[in-house]
Amino acid sequence: MTVKGRVLFDSERCKACGICIAFCPNEVLALDESHINGQGYTPAYAQKPEACIGCKICAMMCPDMAIIVERA
Repeated sequence: MTVKGRVLFDSERCKACGICIAFCPNEVLALDESHINGQGYTPAYAQKPEACIGCKICAMMCPDMAIIVERA
């Protein structure tokens, strides 16, 4: 499978709302339980980056504008 996108997070802006996770069609994203940001939240991260299709739905849905998707 060819990677078509790369998800980048500003983990300090993420409030762990989970909206990006819920809308990702390929279940690429998850909350990083091993990290707590400066606001006290466990930010989202790309747990399966190889499955990203570059659709940018996660970035569009993020209320905190903490996500950028680069297309390959």
